[in-house]
Amino acid sequence: MLISSSLVEVPTVNCLVELWSSRYLPSLSTLPLGQGTTVNHDLRSASSAQGRAQTVNKLHKNLINKTCRLAAIRVKDLFTSLPNVLDLDEVKQLSDASTNIYIKLLEVYQESLPIHITSPEQLRATYGESALSAWGMPKIEKLAAELEPLLLEFQEKHRISKDWRTLGFITTQLNFSNALFLEQLTPVEQVLITPYFKFIEEQVALPLQRLCSAAANYELNSPEFILVKQMLPMMRDISATVNGALIKGFPNYYGRRGKLDNVAVQHSCLRDLDMFQVYLWLCVLEGRLTAVEHELVALCIMVLESVGIAWPLVLRWNEMLMDEILWRVDARQRQLLEPYTTGMVKAFECDRTPVRL
Repeated sequence: MLISSSLVEVPTVNCLVELWSSRYLPSLSTLPLGQGTTVNHDLRSASSAQGRAQTVNKLHKNLINKTCRLAAIRVKDLFTSLPNVLDLDEVKQLSDASTNIYIKLLEVYQESLPIHITSPEQLRATYGESALSAWGMPKIEKLAAELEPLLLEFQEKHRISKDWRTLGFITTQLNFSNALFLEQLTPVEQVLITPYFKFIEEQVALPLQRLCSAAANYELNSPEFILVKQMLPMMRDISATVNGALIKGFPNYYGRRGKLDNVAVQHSCLRDLDMFQVYLWLCVLEGRLTAVEHELVALCIMVLESVGIAWPLVLRWNEMLMDEILWRVDARQRQLLEPYTTGMVKAFECDRTPVRL
């Protein structure tokens, strides 16, 4: 859930901001790097001022309006078990709010700088570069500040809708829109713009900015900060490990979006496993379990059972994730962490009556 938070210029915050930024480096995995010269040229061309303008022109306002409306309707169709979820007036309100987000996002994308890659070797070297600036992208703090008012408005539209449980479906609506937009673009354009789309989907779900803000209360040598700094780069690997175990452990599970090994389901599962981890680390830095107890559990109650995910599976998912995290820390860190992992497991052993956030 997105809650506004400020970032101060101190070493601990800057360190976590760098780790936060690294999530949005472009991935070249879909491009034929063996054709280095061609890919190099295409990346430079697509990231130029003219190339970015061409990309934005493909995603014109009329297309954005139609796509956001279609995404909102798809969400409605997906969650038809909810009574009166998203009537037509609300579909328009929610699609209008998301349209504003994408218009602003594309403005930011068009204003981004060209990348400067002069050889296939530099292309490979830049792929490992940790700075978003190497790809012409703005600082993550700037991107967050530009989009926060519109994302908060979008979130509030869901919160005050007739069925406020749709608040839990924001990421699904954005994910649907992102996928539809990417279909309009070339592979190179997709590489360059996907990090921006990924950012808005995650910004409303993963409290990474709040995690960075909470680091201001710590020194670089604080055990809590060292633990979080150590574990954040492992996030995706931990999520992939647990997701793989869930697929093996529940081969016959079938929800509204398909089996656990369905590509779309895996995308959501990996994102949500990341979200659980960020909430855990936020609790560690805040020194209390409030964020899990009052936000994460409530969001899961809103969404998961409504889309056919049995609560025992949620409990098992959470336990497996906590076990995997504990397995990756040393004995001293385990002693620090166990009150939070135990508390997170207990937080989900609760009354599952939906509550308004």
